[in-house]
Amino acid sequence: MKISLITVGKTDIPWVRDGLEMYVSRLGHYVPFSLKEIPELKGVSALSREQIKQREGELILRQLTPSDEVVLLDEHGREYRSLEFADWLGGRLVRSGRDLVFVIGGAYGFSDAVYARADGKLSLSKMTFSHQLVRTIFAEQLYRAFTILRGEPYHHE
Repeated sequence: MKISLITVGKTDIPWVRDGLEMYVSRLGHYVPFSLKEIPELKGVSALSREQIKQREGELILRQLTPSDEVVLLDEHGREYRSLEFADWLGGRLVRSGRDLVFVIGGAYGFSDAVYARADGKLSLSKMTFSHQLVRTIFAEQLYRAFTILRGEPYHHE
């Protein structure tokens, strides 16, 4: 099984990018992991939010294969404590032969087509974070989940 994180737009805040790169590097010790950044759309000032979501959605869907298990990071998704997320992830690693793809959308969220393709939704918090910051927070939580599964001394509870 491989795990991918698809994001819309580049991570251009230096300290956010540094943190993301650190956790992406660490994840490589546990699982084949890839980060795919879809370029932000250009010339969108004349487009509505729905049009932007639709165009971004088309780009997201092109990155997926029919066999991927797709989980959207979405404010309406299920919230987990870190131990619960590790259990959920561990179950996927044991039972599913499918590649796991997490998706962080753009500033306006996901198109209906992306929601229709998704196998699940995950929320990191009831709070709202910038879509750039969520990348690093999620990568850290994914790393934390692997350390929990391996019994390594990263998570303290």
